[in-house]
Parts: sequence; C-alpha cells; structure tokens
Amino acid sequence: MSELAERLKFSPPVKQYRIGEVASYSGLSRQTVHNYTVMGLIRESKWTDGGHRLYGEEVFEVLSRVEGMKHTMTLKEIRLSLAQENFADDTVSGQFDIQGTGS
Repeated sequence: MSELAERLKFSPPVKQYRIGEVASYSGLSRQTVHNYTVMGLIRESKWTDGGHRLYGEEVFEVLSRVEGMKHTMTLKEIRLSLAQENFADDTVSGQFDIQGTGS
C-alpha cells in the first residue's frame, strides 16, 4: 500500500447500542436486557453523558449464547460459566494480574 493510501486509511467508529436497540435487534424485551445487565450476564461498554447505558456489538453474541444456554442451565449457572470463560480469556491474554495490583 502506498504511503498516501496508508495515511488516508480509516475505519468507521464502533457502533454503540442503547438498550432499546439491543432489545429490538435481539428480540428480547428491554426488561430482559436490563435484568441480564444487573445480573452480570452482559455488560454495558460505556455510559452516555445523560446516564444511559451503551452496549458494544459483542453483546449480541453473548445474548445469543445466554439464550441458548437457558435450555440446560439456570441464569446463575450461565453467569458463572461466562465469568469462568472471561477469566480464562484474561489469563491467556495476560490481562489478569494474580497479585491484584492491576494490569
């Protein structure tokens, strides 16, 4: 790639979704999305200045997994399973600090 093309290369900003959009696109109710957030099954990626939760694109994959897991697991079991996966991912990528001093 030429130097000019490299300098002009850009990527669009990552889409952030409000709770209503997550509910609409996932087919779940706003209350379900809210409950899953409060229970720790999904996480907001950031907050607006007005105090609204914003979710990243990855929330749809997690919601799909949660809905699939609900057939054989309780929500508590799902939360524990997702937490273990996140812990394993952080450990493998070196983001987890066993001393608790931050990464």
